[in-house]
Amino acid sequence: MKPAIVDSHCHLDFDVLHDDLTGVISRAHEAGVHMMVSISTRVKNFDAIRAIADAHEEVFCTVGTHPHNAAEEPDVTAEQLIALARYAKCIGIGEAGLDYHYDNSPREAQAQGFRTHIAAARETGLPLVIHSRSAEADTAEILEDEMGKGAFKPLLHCFSSRVELAQRGLALGGYLSFSGILTFKSAEAIRDAARLCPLDKMLVETDAPYLAPVPHRGQSNEPAFTAHTLAHLADVKGISVEDMARITSDNFFRLFDKAPRPAVFGVAA
Repeated sequence: MKPAIVDSHCHLDFDVLHDDLTGVISRAHEAGVHMMVSISTRVKNFDAIRAIADAHEEVFCTVGTHPHNAAEEPDVTAEQLIALARYAKCIGIGEAGLDYHYDNSPREAQAQGFRTHIAAARETGLPLVIHSRSAEADTAEILEDEMGKGAFKPLLHCFSSRVELAQRGLALGGYLSFSGILTFKSAEAIRDAARLCPLDKMLVETDAPYLAPVPHRGQSNEPAFTAHTLAHLADVKGISVEDMARITSDNFFRLFDKAPRPAVFGVAA
């Protein structure tokens, strides 16, 4: 039996996955991926994500506005996020953060939205799923400033930044989640971050339908491919695939503690 894996970050509401959702979930199970978190990118689309979670036992979700869309939803409040997060299968806030690579929204709007999501994460106690691209210094500064106002649980998803952001995030008690980028030949800096990350602070994800890992690079990504990233992470850390599956699953359920732990994942170590 294949070890049980969690895909901690995917976008099952995006058309390329949603149009074949039964097949996507079936292939995930075949690969050992028995839980998926479908991540919100627009609060206005939360009902669609909620419907997917309602229809599929193994799917959970978050609520939030991606930094690309911050200018579309400037009036989203922490109170709105908190109210939507009361849904039983909503287990996190986000994804939110900063993306200076594309600058699809003004940086001021991104920062404002980021702080709003932090406030909701602090109030609910749910983990904050953080997107950071080409914005390492500002991401770290906002996280450090906001942590000084009251504790919350940061998760730097799809970690693709320099080691410094990993160190600053970990120093705040945060977690790092590794995607298919880890498997790319050019991603030695990401593997360096994985090497320094404590075993009890790492998760795996796909960010599907983006960033398919080797050997599927260039294809549409899907939750089943989490198994490839997990195997690569195990190799980077010098442990077995079975141990890495157990460790990352334990970490997921510790961080996303609103999510029930299915029997297939066994008892936490």
